[in-house]
Amino acid sequence: MSNASLMQAGVNSAMHIHILGICGTFMGSLAILAKQQGHRVTGCDQGVYPPMSTQLQEQGIELHEGFDLAQLELGADLYVIGNAISRGNPLLERILDQGLPYTSGPQMLADYVLPGKWVLAAAGTHGKTTTSSMLAWILEYAGMKPGFLIGGVPNNFDCSARLGETPFFVIEADEYDSAFFDKRSKFVHYRPRTFIFNNLEFDHADIFSDLGAIQTQFHHVIRTIASNGRVIYPAGERVIDEVLDRGCWAEKQSFDSSDTQSDQPRYRKLNEDGSAFSVSLGKHLAEVRWPLTGDHNVSNGVAALLAARHVGVELEIGAQALNEFKGVKRRMEVVATVGSVTVYDDFAHHPTAIETTLEGLRRKVGDERIIALIEPRSNTMKMGVHEQTLMASAAKADAAIWANLSDMGWLKTLVGNAGGIHQYGENVEALVAACLSEAKGVCHIVVMSNGGFAGIHGKLVSALGAPYDQKNG
Repeated sequence: MSNASLMQAGVNSAMHIHILGICGTFMGSLAILAKQQGHRVTGCDQGVYPPMSTQLQEQGIELHEGFDLAQLELGADLYVIGNAISRGNPLLERILDQGLPYTSGPQMLADYVLPGKWVLAAAGTHGKTTTSSMLAWILEYAGMKPGFLIGGVPNNFDCSARLGETPFFVIEADEYDSAFFDKRSKFVHYRPRTFIFNNLEFDHADIFSDLGAIQTQFHHVIRTIASNGRVIYPAGERVIDEVLDRGCWAEKQSFDSSDTQSDQPRYRKLNEDGSAFSVSLGKHLAEVRWPLTGDHNVSNGVAALLAARHVGVELEIGAQALNEFKGVKRRMEVVATVGSVTVYDDFAHHPTAIETTLEGLRRKVGDERIIALIEPRSNTMKMGVHEQTLMASAAKADAAIWANLSDMGWLKTLVGNAGGIHQYGENVEALVAACLSEAKGVCHIVVMSNGGFAGIHGKLVSALGAPYDQKNG
């Protein structure tokens, strides 16, 4: 049976789906949706770590370590290939050799889950996970019971994905490529009707040659938005305006923090750290007072409020929801407080994300000591693309400890030349020791990585003298 025939048949019947690279945040969430649809779901990966591995196990999804060929004996009807799986992977090679049915994760989502849905997509270089989590929670609070797929675990829900009970479906819209055989951005598959375009910078240097190449992918997804759809974006962002100027057939709604009179939404911070802000649109005014901080989260929150309004949720109701928003795992998540020391886990791995995260914390804690423990490990980082801005991104910290666990030869030289607050380490023990030596008085240690960081969170908390719950780490 061909891939196309199998997909059509699978819409109405249960299949056995085997997912290669299942512990990635997107693929793990996709596995949960397939399980909820009644399919048998298994998967494989290597180097897995919480929270995704824990979440999959709790959902009763069978995991296999590695990519051994014995997994073919499971007799799956369809193989879903994650974008981290490349040619040369032994299991992938055998699937190709035997002509077995396969597809990409985004294509599977488009074929099996999204037809008939009103898709609300949150896109941008930064804040996709947080913004989509906010939006899903606003709709849930308003009684709309949405489906969602989020590349993280929102603390207002018990998992990162669900089918929902209404046509509304919130998705984190990633610009990374779809699979080894499909180099289009994931979000091109999603056909959103409500599209949040929150920011845009150069990233993913392993697949994009320059910023213009990323702008082209955003142009491609905007071309798919229906004329009764809406694009929501911050005003005055040149790189966003350049994309929209290439063509936008949907309604455009920008927002900003100016005091000028206009028909567009405006917002205003009510305190310096961003833990309170207001949004106004015509006669409507709503205030949000929440536990989050930082200008970036204010922008995320405004965009989520406006996206929810597009499907009928008034600003006032959306603001009430955000007052009860609990954040996302690994987004400035407090993992432990030991005496006067608070340890946070954060996903920041781009200089802008590092800078805005630390700036938000600085505004919140004032002169209290901040230690940034940072592991640069993304493919873009390994290529040295952000060398010129990396050290400056940690300027709001009192100490910045840089971890080189990925054998990046340039990092040691960069840290050494920077001097000042910057330190360097090549193993977990040395990094923990450096943190302990810097932890004085009331102190905030922010652990930043887009990976597992070799379990350093637990080792750091234990060294501070407290037990650590690895399940939720």
